[in-house]
Amino acid sequence: MRPGSFLLSLLLSILCGSVQSFAYVMPVFASDSVQLTKAADLTEAIQFQSQAQALERRLEGLSTRPKIGLALGGGGARGAAHVGVLKVLEREGIKFDCVVGTSIGSVVGGFYCLGVKPEEMEEPVVSARVMRQFMTVPIAFQVMALPFFYISRFFGVKSYDGLYGGKAFKEHLMAGMSTRDVEIEELKIPFAAVTFNLLDGETYLIKKGHLARAMTASCAVPVLRKPIPIDDYLMSDGGLVCNLPVKQCREMGADIVIAVNIDEPFEKQDAEKFRPFGSVGRRAIAWKLASIDKPQGMMADILIHPDTSGISLISTKRADARRALLAGEKAAEEALPAIRALLKKVGGNTD
Repeated sequence: MRPGSFLLSLLLSILCGSVQSFAYVMPVFASDSVQLTKAADLTEAIQFQSQAQALERRLEGLSTRPKIGLALGGGGARGAAHVGVLKVLEREGIKFDCVVGTSIGSVVGGFYCLGVKPEEMEEPVVSARVMRQFMTVPIAFQVMALPFFYISRFFGVKSYDGLYGGKAFKEHLMAGMSTRDVEIEELKIPFAAVTFNLLDGETYLIKKGHLARAMTASCAVPVLRKPIPIDDYLMSDGGLVCNLPVKQCREMGADIVIAVNIDEPFEKQDAEKFRPFGSVGRRAIAWKLASIDKPQGMMADILIHPDTSGISLISTKRADARRALLAGEKAAEEALPAIRALLKKVGGNTD
């Protein structure tokens, strides 16, 4: 059985129980910057579009240049596509006034706001090093070791649910920073990471505090990664409910939003595609992501959607990472005429 298929069966096991493992427990860290948000639904998106048919009308009354925001969606290993998009936008001199990221989008977005060039991000993502740090041990081995982790519970050691603790991933993120204690408030561009609070079922933006921990919380995929305690919250992957944070970018003050959706295009499939084990589960996840992405994408002024078809969310293959990177570059190149026209109209952010 392939690790990806096994993970899908684990996700489905949430319905009847949970999987526990003993690993590093992320300490609670103080933050006064957790802001409640809501993902847009279709009704809200349609209403927004009806009010925004004329861009000039939406920007009436602005005394300064419109603020341009960048929304980077979640998508695991497909995150290399974000780097490809940023390479093209950076080459064109397109600048952003704020960035909001979900899951892997928070990682790429956080480093971008820190001042890391897309070319510097290319090698870590194309080599699949980021995903290997995300899952330090192959899933199959981690699952086989679960009986040994259960022993620790007899001695009173109880960690949160999840196969991986997150320490290695956080350390890997911090290793790429100029200082290990980067605060979000210190970033060159205003930034927020989208997270989901398991305790109250609400979505939150992390806008201040320790950058690497905010990224780690936004990437805490249920079952795969342990949730991250922040104050009175228990944060998990924001992609559960808000995978493409366009509305959240507007809440950060953006008048114009360019969004990057790296999920697989949801297209009609032949019935034979659903005979292999795990195929139905993968299709269900793809449908869910497409459903929550749609209204958010409708609120973007420019939506860039690289073709990531066939790239698993948890792939550690270099070929997949390279393909995602090139897909990002291609999609951004195709979107350039519309982006140039938009920025010319609103007088915004190019060198």
